[in-house]
Amino acid sequence: MTQLHPVIKKAVIPAAGLGTRFLPATKATPKEMLPVVDKPAIQYVVEEAVSAGLDDVLMITGRNKRALEDHFDRNYELESALIAKGDDDRLKKVQESSDLATMHYVRQGDPRGLGHAVLCAEPHVGDEPFAVLLGDDLIDPRDPLLRQMVEIQLRTGGTVVALMEVDPAHVHLYGCAAVEATDEEGVVRVTGLVEKPDAADAPSNYAVIGRYVLNPAIFDILRETEPGRGGEIQLTDALQKLAADETVGGPVHGVVFRGRRYDTGDRGDYLRAIVTLACEREDLGPDFRTWLHRYVTEEM
Repeated sequence: MTQLHPVIKKAVIPAAGLGTRFLPATKATPKEMLPVVDKPAIQYVVEEAVSAGLDDVLMITGRNKRALEDHFDRNYELESALIAKGDDDRLKKVQESSDLATMHYVRQGDPRGLGHAVLCAEPHVGDEPFAVLLGDDLIDPRDPLLRQMVEIQLRTGGTVVALMEVDPAHVHLYGCAAVEATDEEGVVRVTGLVEKPDAADAPSNYAVIGRYVLNPAIFDILRETEPGRGGEIQLTDALQKLAADETVGGPVHGVVFRGRRYDTGDRGDYLRAIVTLACEREDLGPDFRTWLHRYVTEEM
């Protein structure tokens, strides 16, 4: 790979949402802390950033999100208790989260949308390209989507977004991209974006999913972006301006993702993620798969 642009070092994870789809569970517990088997969903996302070489992580939080900071901090009392018991396996698991990355936190304060949450990262990011990972999207670690996006941005500059082909009937749930083919398989040029269009108005069935590698020019655009759909400052609207004029911050490319993704913001997909990952675990899988097969074949 020929590197032409600055190395990306920082990842931003917006985590200020209220998690209303999971009420009442999220009344006092951040949705990002809901467990996927035995790890909170947010830890999978941080691990993904680190695996792509981004170990400087800024989390955009809000009210009642203190548990996120506590999870990635040391817990000396718990560690001491585990040491006293000689429970090295659980001690290692507890320490993993605090040793993963250099963590930083800033509160969004006023919940004005994803675009505003990204803008809150500017003092930390500065004039460097950076990655944004949405906590609701879990990408299977066997599918190194973010690493591929980082590599493409290093070669092409500009911005790279993750795209997924969806049923046209579901395109109204996503930001949607107009695209042109490139010479690289699985990589397209993004020429326009629309936030949650009606199926009849969608430029394609390529939906934007929760991974972005952004040029810092996005900050100037976000400051000038008026509230859009839902009365919020939409990141999609700012990306549309980048796609329409590459002289502002370089081209916008899309990586078409066909791997394993779990939308843990959706209750059904959240449950499917737990079942899938539990079935594939060496320590849980054999017994769990046996029980699951028996349950499906005999009790349903």
